[in-house]
Amino acid sequence: MRVSRHNGRSGAHGTYNPKHNDREFELEKAEELKREYTKNNLYWNCIDREIIRHEELGENNISFTDVEKGFYDLVYKDYVDGQNERNIKAGHRERCRTTDDLRANGKTCPEETIYQIGDMNMHADPDVLASITTEFFDEINRRYGDHVHTLDWALHLDENTPHIHERHVFDVTNRYGERQPKQEQALKEMGFELPDTSKKEGKYNNRKMSYDAECRKLLVDICKEHGLMIEEVPIYGGKKYMEKQEFIAGQISEKLDNLRNENSKLIIDNSLLTEQKAGLENDIGKLDDEKTKKELELDDVESFISDITAVAYHKACEDMIDEVTENVRKESDKEITKLKNEINGSTDLKTKVLGGFAVEQLTKLQRRFTGIKSRVVESVKRTFSSESKKNQLLRKIENELRPSIIENIKRKKEAINSKKERSLDVPSKKRSHDRC
Repeated sequence: MRVSRHNGRSGAHGTYNPKHNDREFELEKAEELKREYTKNNLYWNCIDREIIRHEELGENNISFTDVEKGFYDLVYKDYVDGQNERNIKAGHRERCRTTDDLRANGKTCPEETIYQIGDMNMHADPDVLASITTEFFDEINRRYGDHVHTLDWALHLDENTPHIHERHVFDVTNRYGERQPKQEQALKEMGFELPDTSKKEGKYNNRKMSYDAECRKLLVDICKEHGLMIEEVPIYGGKKYMEKQEFIAGQISEKLDNLRNENSKLIIDNSLLTEQKAGLENDIGKLDDEKTKKELELDDVESFISDITAVAYHKACEDMIDEVTENVRKESDKEITKLKNEINGSTDLKTKVLGGFAVEQLTKLQRRFTGIKSRVVESVKRTFSSESKKNQLLRKIENELRPSIIENIKRKKEAINSKKERSLDVPSKKRSHDRC
């Protein structure tokens, strides 16, 4: 069997997310997992510091995400605060960050390593894999615990081949006495040199390569101590001195290692995609809920408009028609009285003779107006109460009311939201003077 150890911080979809490792997502949506085996997954973190099975997880168990957030906030808060203060003094407030920004940055986020012994056809027993890797982590901590810290690890048994995801961070103490995540400087202080000291440091010549080589050698030695037959291809004096068959075997072995590394990266990327898919589905669900809420709100507004229109119409029929009719009667009475006064005040003999009769008739007409008022009111009400006339007028009133009511509701909501924002903005502005 071969030992596979692959490192990485980010893939095509951003920095690796610890939620994949402790299965902190909706397992039902991860179709590629063998969910019947998930219960046997093992988890460990630097806060609880004990191994626990997935099926034993409870509400009080802390997630890997919260573990890493807590670690960064506890260990690197002094560095972040100090660096922010230095940035402000230098006039670069825009460079200020939080410990969570540090945790999410591709250069200072935790590095993730996948450990696997064998492949899907033949692999080490999961208990043996767990024992070997915990021994390895303990030895790394004993040797380099001042500069490299294991945050969490998970043994996955619900995928094709048992493997372990482990996340760690490298750091140093800077000249200000602050603990700061800084990989290359940490490796330098740990005593690692460049693989080729005659060449400049670069992508293919760095201390991380030396550290990974030592880690691989240590891991292989521990595997052997557990009685595992680990496949190794010896190289004597370089490839040009190797026999043909040895060279071919080396080529094949190198390709297999590359394929295993690619497979490990694909496992992580696929898990990230699964998590992102679950997140998107959750977002879509929220949007659907919001859409339904808005539709219900719109229905409520429409219903409200219809209700107040009907009430207004009914009120008009009950009160306004009666009032309008009464006003018409009063105005008619005024005009008749005025006419009667003009007749009585006339000095013309002919007008006086005929005026008495005219005034008498006008007085009778005034009395009739008073008597027919109620009949006029009922007649008008009947006209406005007919279904065709009523529906026609209601639609007209609704159409005229709708824009103004909706606009008023919108203005009220904006005023409320603006008030909330102002109340929230006051403490946040106050805090900005204390910490950036």
